[in-house]
Amino acid sequence: MSATLPPLAGKLGGLRSSAIRDLLKLTARPEVIGLAGGLPDAELMPRERLAIAADNALRGTGCLQYTESSGWAPLRAVLAARESARLGRPVEVAEVFVTHGSQQALSLLAEVLLDPGALVVVEDPAYVGALQVFRAAGARIVAVPLDGEGMRVDVLKELLARGERPAFVHTVSNFHNPGGVTQSPARRRELAELAVANGFWVIEDDPYGELWFDRPTPEPVATYAPNVIRLSSASKIISPTLRVGWMVAPDPVCRAVELLKQGADLCGSALTQQIATELLTDEAWLTSHIDTVRHAYGERAKALVHALRTRFGDRLRCTDATGGMFVWADFTDSTDTEALLPRALDAGVAYVPGSAFAVDGGYRNSMRLCFTTSDADTLTTAVDRLAGAAG
Repeated sequence: MSATLPPLAGKLGGLRSSAIRDLLKLTARPEVIGLAGGLPDAELMPRERLAIAADNALRGTGCLQYTESSGWAPLRAVLAARESARLGRPVEVAEVFVTHGSQQALSLLAEVLLDPGALVVVEDPAYVGALQVFRAAGARIVAVPLDGEGMRVDVLKELLARGERPAFVHTVSNFHNPGGVTQSPARRRELAELAVANGFWVIEDDPYGELWFDRPTPEPVATYAPNVIRLSSASKIISPTLRVGWMVAPDPVCRAVELLKQGADLCGSALTQQIATELLTDEAWLTSHIDTVRHAYGERAKALVHALRTRFGDRLRCTDATGGMFVWADFTDSTDTEALLPRALDAGVAYVPGSAFAVDGGYRNSMRLCFTTSDADTLTTAVDRLAGAAG
């Protein structure tokens, strides 16, 4: 007996799978040097320290039980202290909400802050995970371009002058994914002032802010206004497997998010939140660990940028990687990175074409390269393979 299955929700018609996740399925072959995935290096993740913290947590029974929807209270207290130091003002525990990675925070915020058809402003090129969330929420998405100082706030001002009223502006302020740039202090202040003057939220997505190589990142956008919601995560500095992210937002936003999280997954893992609490509290160890990660990533970033500029010369422009995980590169000739990708894979190197990050098309001559999971020699080999494929 055959039967026709009932239909799925109509909103799924406008969604598409992450090009990056799809690409990773094609690049799992061991002979391919992967510069596509935005993955931290598992070899730098603190296995032994994680094991000790897990053993300490398992000596009690609290880690085996449900925890609060807003997150384990001691973890929220630790995060409040860290964010207070970062923002230069007291952050109350009630303003901190723990999520299943910062991506869940973005998803829950979209439900809290967006009605169907509401305007969301994003950076272009855009973080793919944000685009998926906002499209699923039925938002109208308008892109504002990036340059070397981050979001073009002057273009945002023009949008506002034309009468556009965003529900929120989303920005990856430090070491942008995929653009690789960091928003300047002046633009951070101006963005916050525009948010206050025009009554919209800013979501400051900051998973990479502690991965600076030469100097610390500027003061967060949230330093300058109360209607800036900050997101961050333990994934890039400790390990993604913890699935510990957090949001710093006014109490009414946190309470609204709590209602939705209770309907989504009730609460996070008490075990991984207790592990994260111990590691984030051990400041001497954490500082040393992050310094090790910074040094390794910094050397790899320099190697990749040097290889690109040496091998391609004026044919390719790329960002200076001063932190984070990514280099953005633009061919200055007619090279189409989508068309190039199959040849690059055959040559044994993978990247993400720039078009994967485009809001309304474009970036056909661009690509994102991740430097975190290969050493300097391997990155040089990858660029040689890319150059051979590009001809």
